[in-house]
This record gives sequence, structure tokens and C-alpha cells, in this order.
Amino acid sequence: MHILLIHQAFATVNEPGGTRHHELARYLVQRGHRVTIIASSVSYITGKSLATEEKEKGISIIRAYVYQAHHKSFVHRVFAFLSFMASSFIEGLKVKDIDLIWGTSPPIFQGITAWALARLKRIPFLFEVRDLWPAFAISVGVLKNSFLIRISEWLERFLYRAADRVMVNSPGYITHVQGLGAKRVELVPNGVDAGMFAPAQRGETFRQSHNLNDKFVILYAGAHGMSNDLGVVLDAAENLREEKNIQIVLLGDGKEKANLQAQAEKMALENISFITSVPKSGMADALAASDACLAILKPIEWYKATYPNKVFDYMAAGRPIVLAIDGVIREVVDAARCGIFTEPGDARMLANAMRELANSLVRSREMGLAGRRYVEEHFDRAELAEHLVGILEKMEKK
Repeated sequence: MHILLIHQAFATVNEPGGTRHHELARYLVQRGHRVTIIASSVSYITGKSLATEEKEKGISIIRAYVYQAHHKSFVHRVFAFLSFMASSFIEGLKVKDIDLIWGTSPPIFQGITAWALARLKRIPFLFEVRDLWPAFAISVGVLKNSFLIRISEWLERFLYRAADRVMVNSPGYITHVQGLGAKRVELVPNGVDAGMFAPAQRGETFRQSHNLNDKFVILYAGAHGMSNDLGVVLDAAENLREEKNIQIVLLGDGKEKANLQAQAEKMALENISFITSVPKSGMADALAASDACLAILKPIEWYKATYPNKVFDYMAAGRPIVLAIDGVIREVVDAARCGIFTEPGDARMLANAMRELANSLVRSREMGLAGRRYVEEHFDRAELAEHLVGILEKMEKK
């Protein structure tokens, strides 16, 4: 089967960002399928231009034009989404002998491209929901214009109803998409290739290169945006100022990073380190250099539905988790007994959890190893990919 994936924010394992789709594409190739991916010509993490075309066995990546809107306003980002919607459609028309089209959201606008190409080519359309856009954007205050909200919500309902199947990466999304008209909903949750991480490693080279020796390192890896609530982490660092053994590391990039760095400097926080993004292929070393890991989002009701990818990477690395996210991902961490939950938005509670892990090294290690065992049993990427293969093959036959 030849599958066409439309994914503006697609990242390979050699780039910073979420690599779920590159990993799944490789599994599909192992099962004898072929995957073509139409993606942005600009990295959504770094803003850098990418090669116009890339190939590996069974996988072709086509980079379509996109308006440059890295870290610009929401209006500029909408222009970027619309430009990719148009350019990816043109590139998609050129791809021959496709058996199925896989569209993914966000951004939701590329779903229109996937739907239109599927109908023109008269082949099945799989629509994947990676977060509940526009609900998340409205809740965080990014999407405010009433006209754009109405258009976005109409588009969301249309795509759910038009898709032959809707795939979600979190069980928290199922009721929402069904309520808006999705006929067949499939759950292929976020997970991890545990073999990419080695819990026993210490990451000494990474620690030395970033002056982290002799510290209890609490690592956050991911976007530095409005949703990530990293200002609360700075407040927690203020609370931990006298705990000289604890160092909080914020690894990644995003629109809010410069503001966070300026705020940390103004607060004279020596227990916060900022490190630029690393590709997924380098995440094993970064996580190995940590003693615990942090997952955090703003205290927004909708975020209780999400399964953040980073949590599964943390678990695979065998590191205990400080979790400032409630909902379905809390259920996973609680079931695995691999971390400490803190109320989102509560800096003092966050600091206390970090202090507790730093002062209980044996317990911290036991939590980390418990998370590794749990993720291997319940969220193994290979098993999840097998489920995806079954979904795609059934859609093709139908």
C-alpha cells in the first residue's frame, strides 16, 4: 500500500520536535508499505529551512512551500497554515499511485488538503487528531476572533464527519470527536520506542558540557510556548533558591523562550539552565543526564484530555516524573507509580515535589524504573504501530 501523509510539522528523528510519524512510517515500511510525506519546508521548532526532498528506504519526504511565520503573531501563523494548505495540495496532485491519504491536525487546515486529495483520487481518508484544535487554542487565548472561531469549529465538525476514520492519540479525545460527528474512531496512543533509551546511563558528557556536575538535574524537554506554563517553573526555582544541589534545565525552543530567559536573569536564578533543542536522536543523552523530568501545562480543563509525548520518553528513560498536568496522563503516571503529581499552576507545590525527589534518591530511582517497566508493557511503539497497520489495511480493503 502507498500512503500519503500530509503533515506540516513533520520532523525526522534527526530534527528537533515530535517524531511519532517518522517512527510509525518506518514501521509501515517494515510491513511492506510505502509512505510519502508532504511537510513544511521550515522547521516548526527552529524556523530553519529544510531540504526540499529527502528519501530513505520506502519513505519519501517532500517539503512544500510555507509562509515564514516562526514565532510571529497568530495572524501570521494562520497565513503559514493557509500557505501550506495550498502548496501541499499542489504537491499532492503530483504524487501517483496512492492507496490512502492520512491527514493530521493541528494545524487543522491541512485536513482540508487531505480530504480534497482523497476525494479527487477516490481513495480512503484517515484524519488524525493530535490535539483538540480549536478548543485548545480558544482556551489558552490564542484564538479570540469570533468569526475565526466559528469557521474553525465548522471545519472541525466537517472533517470529523467527512473522514472514513478518525484516529486519536489520547483516550481523552474520543468523546469529543464522537460528539462532533466522527463515525469511526480509532485510538493509537502516543508511545515510545523504549530501545532508544537506556535507563542505566548517566549522561556524563552532556552533564559536563552544560555544567551540571554534582547536581540533581530536573529536566524539562519540549516547547517553550504559552501553553507550557514555564513561568511557574521559574517561580518554583525561586522557591528552591537555597537548595544548591537542585538544577532545573529547560531544554527546547519556542516563542516564550526569550521572555523566560530575560525573566530568569531579572530574578537572578542560578538554578535554571536554558539549553537549545536537540534532535530526537540526541534525546537519549539529554534524558540520561537528568535525575528527574518535568511535564507541565497550563491549568486548563481541556488539557486534562491530552497524552503528552514527552511523558512516555521520560518513562522510557527510566526517570521519575514531576507531573503538573491533570487528567488522563495523570492516570498513566499514577498507574505506573513513576512520579509525583502537582496541581497545575501551583509553583510552591511544584517546588516541593522537586525537593522531595532530590531528597529521596532511592525512591526516585525506583519510580523511574517502574515507569520504564510500565511503558514497555503498555505503550510500546512497535505494538501501537501494528495496530495502525491493521487500521490502514482494513481501510484499503474497504
